[in-house]
Amino acid sequence: MARTPFTAEILTPEGSVFKDDVELVSTMTTIGSIGIMAGHEPVLARLEPTELRLYRSESDVVRYAQAEGYLQVAQGRVLVLVEEAIEPSRLDAAQLEDRLATARHALEAAEEGSEQAARAQGDVRRAEAFLAILRGSR
Repeated sequence: MARTPFTAEILTPEGSVFKDDVELVSTMTTIGSIGIMAGHEPVLARLEPTELRLYRSESDVVRYAQAEGYLQVAQGRVLVLVEEAIEPSRLDAAQLEDRLATARHALEAAEEGSEQAARAQGDVRRAEAFLAILRGSR
């Protein structure tokens, strides 16, 4: 069954990663998973590191390893603002393992409740999520 298309855009600090019409956007917010279709009510949500899926159709799915950021649904479009959005085929297991080890070390060294601890915890979550996406895409 065809769904009504709408525009979805992904922006990172480096610029636009994706902008096209889609039928469904699926991602993870801080309070749970969310699926966005045409006509969705306006939403502003914080995003967790996960696999972002953009369905152009049931058989054409664009996937990204999505870092933390924000999701905005307004005026019939979806805007995803994230620190990173990487195609799963471009993920490097060794690099991600190094990032995870560095983040865990930083977390252990940081004072509990500090900004450094919060940043390191976020880096751990992102590296773990990206590794899970990489392992799931093989």
